[in-house]
Amino acid sequence: MNNAIKDTIKKLASNNGQTVINIRRYLHAHPELSFQELNTAKFVAKTLRSFNIDVQEGIAETGLTALIKGKNPEKKVVALRADMDALPIQETKETPYKSKIAGVMHACGHDAHTASLIGTAKILHALKDQFEGTIKLIFQPGEEKSPGGASLMIQEGVLENPKPISILGQHVTSFLPTGKVTFVKGRCLASSDEIYVTVKGKGGHAASPHLTIDPIVIASHIIVALQQITSRNRSPIIPSVLSFGKIISQGASNIIPDEVKIVGTFRTMDEPWRKEAQQKMKHMAQGIAKAMGGDCTFIVNKGYPHLENHLALTQRAKQAAIAFLGKENVVELPISMGTEDFAYYAQKIEACFYRLGTRNEAKGITSYAHTSTFDIDEDALVLGSSLMAWLALNERVTPS
Repeated sequence: MNNAIKDTIKKLASNNGQTVINIRRYLHAHPELSFQELNTAKFVAKTLRSFNIDVQEGIAETGLTALIKGKNPEKKVVALRADMDALPIQETKETPYKSKIAGVMHACGHDAHTASLIGTAKILHALKDQFEGTIKLIFQPGEEKSPGGASLMIQEGVLENPKPISILGQHVTSFLPTGKVTFVKGRCLASSDEIYVTVKGKGGHAASPHLTIDPIVIASHIIVALQQITSRNRSPIIPSVLSFGKIISQGASNIIPDEVKIVGTFRTMDEPWRKEAQQKMKHMAQGIAKAMGGDCTFIVNKGYPHLENHLALTQRAKQAAIAFLGKENVVELPISMGTEDFAYYAQKIEACFYRLGTRNEAKGITSYAHTSTFDIDEDALVLGSSLMAWLALNERVTPS
């Protein structure tokens, strides 16, 4: 793409800036939980139609797609994705656009993702006579909740009719200041499995532990021992995390309970190791419990796969971003053990998931995602909408 198109995209994004901010503020004030995005989907569809963009609603119930056709629309199809759901968090930061829904908040930036993609759609629609091919917009529900809206939309044919050759996804990050972006080639984000362990023993008086089978002691041994799975059983080149965030027992200072429940997460970036580690953990936990006279049930709720960015596509996108922003604004960040259902798209077609900086210390915008004070620097929305438009157009004219 030439400099004239680049300048036009930047001008259109700037002109649309307040509109995109207003959209983001509306969405932030009216959040909806995963797979409940009924009003959000209606709002997005209505907004796109106001730009004269055709919309298909009702994919995975609350998901929707739209097509922007340029010249020779069959030449190449590129998909752009934004997620729409919020989190069950009570917002505590006071802003004019604070959530109006008790206990629900856009604490992960999905309002910004949706608003940015709407802004991108408006830019691309204005340029439809200046590019070849088709842009497929995907507005997705349920990223925050298994089985993930991506998997459901794929099942319902979102990657067909027309079929994209590649897909781009954008996510805000408080690890980078506004104006900067980051791309990671290859392994990008981890898989995520939920672990539910129930340790059963025999309760009794804490003054007579010899008459009990103490599940708290057993659970303690299991928690410590399981850390050996990630520290001593895996290859050091495979990132893995095992963390436990909840331990529940109904004992007291003088009561040893009958059972203990433990809840945790296991994350990695290698699917064969993921399966092997789950079996090792289950075998170890049950073996420890049996050896100590108790019993143990070990349940793994399988979550999203790890996200593997396509090497060539990500390199093309990175170089296009450098051309758009300047080399100094395309920076390196390490891989993250966070998780994303965007990984399901990456299993089907070439995919690139990149990060958009939204931190602004001067404005006091520094909180991280999934916290009650999370916010974004809205100046990043202009860049978010313009960069995605530029990446889409550059991908369209660059052979795979």
